[in-house]
Amino acid sequence: MGVKGFIEGGIASIVAGCSTHPLDLIKVRMQLQGENQPVRAASAPGGSINVSGPPRVGPIGVGMQIIKQDGARALFSGVSATVLRQTLYSTTRMGLYDMMKKKWTDPETGNMRLWKKIGAGLIAGGIGAAVGNPADVAMVRMQADGRLPAAQRRNYQSVVDAISQMAKNEGVGSLWRGSSLTVNRAMLVTASQLASYDQIKETILEKGVMKDGLGTHVTASFAAGFVASVVTNPIDVIKTRVMNMRVEPGKAPPYTGATDCALQTIRSEGPMALYKGFIPTISRQGPFTVVLFVTLEQVRKLLKDF
Repeated sequence: MGVKGFIEGGIASIVAGCSTHPLDLIKVRMQLQGENQPVRAASAPGGSINVSGPPRVGPIGVGMQIIKQDGARALFSGVSATVLRQTLYSTTRMGLYDMMKKKWTDPETGNMRLWKKIGAGLIAGGIGAAVGNPADVAMVRMQADGRLPAAQRRNYQSVVDAISQMAKNEGVGSLWRGSSLTVNRAMLVTASQLASYDQIKETILEKGVMKDGLGTHVTASFAAGFVASVVTNPIDVIKTRVMNMRVEPGKAPPYTGATDCALQTIRSEGPMALYKGFIPTISRQGPFTVVLFVTLEQVRKLLKDF
């Protein structure tokens, strides 16, 4: 039964990840907007300083730029890495969360206390992220490649090629670059996404607002997606930039770590830069969660006799 939970969660996660991949790609491109741009300070009334930079392009504009520059297929750049990431990361986190949920649910009420849901999400997310970090690094790089000039692109052919080149050219340790950020983000997103989904769904059913069905699932999913987006967007921006940074031989890396990246980002682009890509993030989290749980229920029905 434990293995079955991993399989069901893995299938649902792969379907959800692939179907929302273009939104994830747009999110990554937006998170990298303004990076490594010189700080331009201008005096504002009262003697304060305004930090300005290149104009920010919205999610639709970013999507149109990608299609215009590289064609519609470019919206699925790095999808092979998404498949591997979901296979490693999401299969692990969904399976572990399901195991803990079954173990910690009160047999009398059939419910699990909120703090236990959060704890299960933190544990499952952290372990899943540690397992899937190499695929996460590869995915970020493949998604970000198209924003670079042709001469500077890494041009990975697939997730296997990306991981092989990173290990060969930058060392095996590069596959776990930003792993602390990945683990922290995954713990937060799993706890906020899965725990809040379960809690919101239970509340809706207990209050009699809606019956258990697609409408309840969609409502709980989008609410959980919003919570997860608000909680995790800042660390997601830093994770993306640390994973994508290019380290030249003999030169100091652009960022010495997560804290340095956060400080540089805030200093050069302002605090709200930590919420770059928030619209596509929330636009992806909602549909991702809906597809995830709807698919999960269907897969469970298909495999109920196994």
